[in-house]
Formats: sequence, structure tokens, C-alpha cells
Amino acid sequence: MDLNELKYYAPLVLNGVFITIALMVCSLVMGLLLSSVLTALSFLKFKPLNFIIWLYTFIIRGTPLLVQIFLIYYGSAQFECIRNSFLWHFLKSGFGCTVIALSLNSSGYCVVLFRGLVKSIPQGEFDACLSLGMSKIQMIYSVILSRLIRIAIPSYSNEVAIILKSTSLASTITIMDLMGVTKFLISATYATLPCLFLAGCIYLLINFLIIKLYSLSLKKIYTLRI
Repeated sequence: MDLNELKYYAPLVLNGVFITIALMVCSLVMGLLLSSVLTALSFLKFKPLNFIIWLYTFIIRGTPLLVQIFLIYYGSAQFECIRNSFLWHFLKSGFGCTVIALSLNSSGYCVVLFRGLVKSIPQGEFDACLSLGMSKIQMIYSVILSRLIRIAIPSYSNEVAIILKSTSLASTITIMDLMGVTKFLISATYATLPCLFLAGCIYLLINFLIIKLYSLSLKKIYTLRI
């Protein structure tokens, strides 16, 4: 692939990068919200609910992400009740199916991560809050959230990097993300190695920017008094 061809396909590559970033951001936001809710519910000491959450995380972490994407993309259309529901608005597109699959996958791992982080908070801090007469809401805000934010961000950065790389699987269901565009360029130019090298460099650049953003965020968070 020469420079003229690269200039010709540059808008297509940029569009693929935009779709990749959109997939990552949407999946992380939805996954974070879902995992936060499931983590909170898992501390309610209701055994049937705890078993459901455990089973959910077991299935999500025990099956390949590619299988999950295929089940959502190809399997959801097999049920008429889904096609006639509001869910079909999201499931009828490859983008929506990918976001749902990545969100579920991310939440399955993050629930385990967040539960471990909450349990790592010393019991003495909760006892101190109770002795000061704090309500549960005040205790959650003053103790749990402040500690979780400080200790979760470094661990959660790994999940962001994993989701970024996992977006490449969207190309298997006709999404023209960065990897989908790369496959198209390979078929159009027969320049397999240069195209894959270019895609790898772009993924590496995005990951580098995420790491730098996290490092800046950590510096600000550690200087704040929450």
C-alpha cells in the first residue's frame, strides 16, 4: 500500500476509528452502570438474588466473548417476542448487539472486581461512621465511594484496555469498525501486513492516550478530598 492509496482510504479508516471509540465508550458506560447496580444488590444478603448474580458472572466469565456476540446478534432474531418488543430497536443492528454484548461482558468481570474492592475496605471505617451517627447514605458517600474511586480507577483501567481490544470482534458481525475497515483494505489492496500493522499502531495509539488520561485523572483524584 503506497501513500496515495493510504490518502484515498484515510476517511474510511478515520470512520472506523470513530466507530471503535463509540463502541468502547458506550459499552464502558453501560457496563459500569450495570455492574454498579449488581454489586450493590449482591450485598443485600438475599440468597436467591445472590445466586442469580453469581450465576450471571459465572456464565459471562466462563464463555467466550465471540460466542456471546453471536448469540445476541443471531439468536435474538429467532424469538418473535423480542422482535415485537422495544429491545428490537437495539438488537436489529450490529452496533447495538455489540454494545450489549460488550456491556454484559464488562459488567460480569467488574462485579467481581467491585465486590472485592468493597470487601477490602476495613470494617473499622464503617464502625467509625456508625459511631459518628452517620446515616447509610452518608456512609456510602463518605466511605465506600471515596475509597472505591481511589482504588478502582487503576484496576478499572485494565478493563478499559480489554474492552478497546474486544471491539475488534465487532467486525465479525459486519460492523465497519477499525478491524472491519482493516479487513476491507486487505481485500481491496492485498496488502495484508501493512494493513494489519497500521491497525495495530492505531489500537496502540488509542490505548496510549487512555493510559495518559488515566494517569492525569489519578493525579487529580488523589489530590481531592472527597
